[in-house]
Amino acid sequence: MLTPVGSIKGSGMGRSEHRPGSQLPATPTTLADVAERAGVSRQTVSNAVNNPDLLRPDTLERVRQTIAELGYSPNRAARNLRTRTSSLIGLRFTPAQEGTANAMMDRFVHSLVEASEEAGYHVLLFPADDDDPVGGYDNLLRSTAVDAFVVTDTYLGNPQAAWLSQQRAPFVAFGRPWDDEAARHVWVDVDGAAGTRLATQHLIDRGHRRIAWIGWRKDSPIGEDRRSGWLSTMHANELPTTGLASRVEDVVHSGAEAAAVLLDESEPTAFVCASDTLAMGVLHTLWIRQLAPGRDIAVVGFDDSQVAQVYPVGLTSVRQPLEDVAVEIVRTLRSLLSHQPVDTRGVLLAPTLAIRESS
Repeated sequence: MLTPVGSIKGSGMGRSEHRPGSQLPATPTTLADVAERAGVSRQTVSNAVNNPDLLRPDTLERVRQTIAELGYSPNRAARNLRTRTSSLIGLRFTPAQEGTANAMMDRFVHSLVEASEEAGYHVLLFPADDDDPVGGYDNLLRSTAVDAFVVTDTYLGNPQAAWLSQQRAPFVAFGRPWDDEAARHVWVDVDGAAGTRLATQHLIDRGHRRIAWIGWRKDSPIGEDRRSGWLSTMHANELPTTGLASRVEDVVHSGAEAAAVLLDESEPTAFVCASDTLAMGVLHTLWIRQLAPGRDIAVVGFDDSQVAQVYPVGLTSVRQPLEDVAVEIVRTLRSLLSHQPVDTRGVLLAPTLAIRESS
């Protein structure tokens, strides 16, 4: 363990001394320094940081102003030892699949890190292991390395949420418990069906009547949820759907192949896709056939990835409110960790539609 510079014997440097040209930093400001400058006790400074409700407003303001002036940063490690907490939230991270345009998890992780830090937590990423989907959780839980988890893999048959519930480990899922009606854990999700309803209605309002759907395999509950938004909107507007839907793997070349078949057999004038990855496949087919996106054939994706934003004509795409998802997850985790009641078991957030030239 590194020893603070100010405590090295024979250094000849006091707390605030710093020789000109020296690369050695001064010792960080302590709680005692803040107490002395503000004219209060150390306990008052501690309360200002950890229990501000216990202080009078004028005292709290004076201490906070002193903290800002001195640049005091609380010793989180010492506090964690006292409270037997780590202030860490565990998140299992899976790299993006090759051949896709999906960087949604990167954006979500960034949002989760920001929301966690504002609440006094940090995010600990640990790798996925397909051979042992609960192994990483078990190791961290046994070592008490984290206080809680965020689970993102809520697909059909995934055991993580059920296992964590059995262990009584605090966690919030990003995604609904699609296949488990008995699940009682808390979750936050985005209304995918609402997103594809927005996309489909946007195309209908633009005059399209033959709108094709390219989605994921039938065993994907998320894909089927998004498909239902397209289907219900088409039916509500008394528009045909027969022969206008395709289910494929979520990779670019599958989207391209599905688009080619649908253009030849069903002659759609527009496409709604379950992901930006599939939409990029559609755009690839249009490029080969020298059809202009937005002018000859309209295309809408889902996730509003960076690819959608930088594509030359701009890809219209459903945007998930991942920043709001992260804030809601952290808010719920704080309630769980402080043993406060959670308002509702599930929170469903509405997406928006980023409209660009492709539609």
